[in-house]
Amino acid sequence: MKRALVTGITGQDGSFLAEHLIGLGYEVWGLVRRSSDTRSCDRIRELTDGKVKLRYGDMCDSASLHRIVGECKPHEIYNLAAQSHVRISSDIPEYTSTVNGTGVISLLEAVRNLAPEARFYQASTSELFGSSPPPQNEETVMHPRSPYGVAKLHGYWSVINMRESYGMFASNGILFNHESERRGENFVTRKITRAVARIKLGKQSSLELGNMDALRDWGHAKDYVAGMHLILQHDRPDDFVLATGIARSVREFVETAFAHVGIDIESNGKFTIDEVYHRVDTGDPIITINEAFYRPAEVDYLCGDASKAKELLGWSPQVTFEQLVEKMVVSDLNLEG
Repeated sequence: MKRALVTGITGQDGSFLAEHLIGLGYEVWGLVRRSSDTRSCDRIRELTDGKVKLRYGDMCDSASLHRIVGECKPHEIYNLAAQSHVRISSDIPEYTSTVNGTGVISLLEAVRNLAPEARFYQASTSELFGSSPPPQNEETVMHPRSPYGVAKLHGYWSVINMRESYGMFASNGILFNHESERRGENFVTRKITRAVARIKLGKQSSLELGNMDALRDWGHAKDYVAGMHLILQHDRPDDFVLATGIARSVREFVETAFAHVGIDIESNGKFTIDEVYHRVDTGDPIITINEAFYRPAEVDYLCGDASKAKELLGWSPQVTFEQLVEKMVVSDLNLEG
């Protein structure tokens, strides 16, 4: 039986990946960061009854990384642990750099010393591309625009360096935006769908957002964790973009979510910081723009070209944008109802 170690197992991607690997017959181990928040393991609650082996550790604590790698002796390692909120990375840049950059090196060193034959997957990100024009693929120049992106670039090149220096089977998955019903509530997509559900149910009247015109390539996280696994089954270590190839604006996400619950909205047409969306039925403001939600340096347009993954891995996304939004809205309606 193959053993897989998943860091960040309590997150959106980690929980889906653990389920996917268990379904494939893997023995799954997970690295869990100690937290006083009793909800931190909610996404894997159904897996904690003997289906996964959880161990405490932290990407900032190399000793714990060496301990768990030595104990687990994994065949595959999926490093999904990160300070993953782009906007918040501007508030805590040093911590973000430590977790997303230096932590990757620490984990790679633990693998090199204790499980050198293991295959290593690093969760890289479309934020590496930053201001480079779309479509972005594996050859696109990287120009990150946030502490998150800069730290992830550190991790990305650390993987390549280990691969070239020591022959490790170490690969990067450069994943474009992938969302789900399990997305954290402070991410814009889940913030939108939860607010739409609450507004529909009469629990909330309006919503504040930042840049409505940012374009992102959105898919469903379940499709992307399947791609992570395929990357480590390839015959050689390499780096792959995973994306849908279709970009949508935050504005489109908002309008699609409200349309799903039958609430008609319209903009005052200013498309600036003064923009306001109103409910058509009542005329009441339903969305306002708050400058606090803008990034210090915006990334305007991310759209991926996953041709390489399609050709070499046979990977392609299955869930459409409209299906993704519907799934998230329905889940939040059930949660709030």
